[in-house]
Amino acid sequence: MSRSGQPPDLKKYMDKNLQIKLNANRMIVGTLRGYDQFMNMVVDNTVEVNGNEKNDIGMVVIRGNSVVTVEALEPVTRTS
Repeated sequence: MSRSGQPPDLKKYMDKNLQIKLNANRMIVGTLRGYDQFMNMVVDNTVEVNGNEKNDIGMVVIRGNSVVTVEALEPVTRTS
């Protein structure tokens, strides 16, 4: 769970193209397909970005504790 004791509010990012920065200076870009209360995420059409090098890695599961930042690469709608 997040520090506030609430599950992460990633609903507005579902099926959106995201850039996710991971620990150890890794970065991926892909479409969020699912997540859980620990912020583990399923990301589809994933591309690992390493400088100018891009590597297609398909569908991946990312552990929530390795996520540093999540940035939407397209507009998201506000949910109430």
